[in-house]
Amino acid sequence: MTQLDAGPSTGRAADTTGGGGGKGLGGNSVGLLGSAVIGVSTVAPVYCLTSTLGSTAGEVGLQMPAVFLAGFLPMLLVAFAYRELNKVMPDCGTSFTWTVKAFGPRVGWMCGWGLVIATIIVLSNLAGVATSYFWLLAGEISNNASIASLDDNKAVHILTCLALIAAATAISYRGMTATKGVQYTLVGLQLVVLAVFVVMAVAKAGSADFAGTSVDFSWSWLNPFSVQSFGAFTAGLSLSIFMYWGWDTCLTANEETIGSDKTPGRAALIAMVVLVGSYLATGVAAQMIVGSGDKGLGLANPETSDNVFAALAGPVMGPTLGILLFIAVLASAAASLQTTFIPVARTVLAMSTYEALPASYARVHPKFRTPGRATVTAGVATAVFYTVMTLVSEHVLVDTIYALGLMICFYYALTAFACAWYFKAELRRSARDFTFKGLFPLLGGVLLSAVFIKTLVDMWNPAYGSGSSVFGVGSVFVIGVGLLLVGVVIMLVMGRRSPAFFRGEILNRQTPVLVVEEP
Repeated sequence: MTQLDAGPSTGRAADTTGGGGGKGLGGNSVGLLGSAVIGVSTVAPVYCLTSTLGSTAGEVGLQMPAVFLAGFLPMLLVAFAYRELNKVMPDCGTSFTWTVKAFGPRVGWMCGWGLVIATIIVLSNLAGVATSYFWLLAGEISNNASIASLDDNKAVHILTCLALIAAATAISYRGMTATKGVQYTLVGLQLVVLAVFVVMAVAKAGSADFAGTSVDFSWSWLNPFSVQSFGAFTAGLSLSIFMYWGWDTCLTANEETIGSDKTPGRAALIAMVVLVGSYLATGVAAQMIVGSGDKGLGLANPETSDNVFAALAGPVMGPTLGILLFIAVLASAAASLQTTFIPVARTVLAMSTYEALPASYARVHPKFRTPGRATVTAGVATAVFYTVMTLVSEHVLVDTIYALGLMICFYYALTAFACAWYFKAELRRSARDFTFKGLFPLLGGVLLSAVFIKTLVDMWNPAYGSGSSVFGVGSVFVIGVGLLLVGVVIMLVMGRRSPAFFRGEILNRQTPVLVVEEP
């Protein structure tokens, strides 16, 4: 084992110690391609497109592709921060570990909490979407509307959802190798079906069947300055940022990746390029064939905007190939449901290893080399969260999803600022260090902070989200801020149980990085 205070490692990172020994994760389980595939899978591009194409078009009209590009920019800038931090601290705690080293234990703990709670919300939503598409697909294949309508039965919906969560938990529990094998198939299916949809949509645009909706392509669609108002732009940007969330899973699996100091960062960048390419191609093709209006098949039609592909599958791809689009959405949600367990389980593992959470969560399965207890706990938390929210009110569940953007901007921005601060003494060494360790992360953090503040202000209005309120305050604001405050309370409790961590004795900037040399 080699100790490094800074600088990229030459082998696989086993631990960034500070009182916890090696975490025991299975090393060298994933290569560059597998890591990039897991990153794309966690984002769930087909699921994101079907659920946000319509909403984004409703906010910004034909400038939707421009907003996709604008949302890509802060994500790309933050990705450079992740890459640089991972080179010197390839630790599965990622945002938590890095912000602790940069800003201290309390800021780092809240950053880790932001990632954990955001992931639980996403897991709940993914499980719900996968359940709905399971019954919708069953109805399409059997040509039986009564089977498709089973999704409207709350008891059937919840039981199916719990079964999917249990299956995803079991696969994640068995390790990165099992996860990787499933993902190659599911991600490949998504990208192939998207490509078929794009080709067929472009080919049919302007045909007699779509004469009333087709729109000729214009380069102005890629101009973000053509958006009608700043408020519409920030609303669309918030949706766009959500569409890219999850690429950092490549980094949380760094201790299980071949070449952990460089491979995860490269995989994250590859995943980002694949995502922005898919989003732009699909957005342009969809607008060319049905436009961004709010009538008929128009993307912004409120009756279909929350599930665009369900409305476009048949008209664009025909009854037979259209079923493939349903399968792709189900595969997208199911694949992401499985891989999204990776960041939450490994963040909890790292927090526990460094005594920021109870020691029991630091246990790694002796055979599968995975954070077993953390994975199962995440699955149980997701199941309970979704069940309770569904039984209480569908409006509450919707507002919880809207509050997700707040969590994403919160921990991404903190990580970006942590990079610039951690490397502040190195920024004058070279133009490269200044750009990739300072300028790009700082700009990414500022952009995400601006979106965070604007979203926070907008959430105060009850009209934001489902339209419900608590004592005149928007319920999205109450949920978003409330979840962050829950983290503060848990942090205070852990401060009494684990004072050494919060005094900075377990993990701090001087803590060396331990590296296991590869054979």
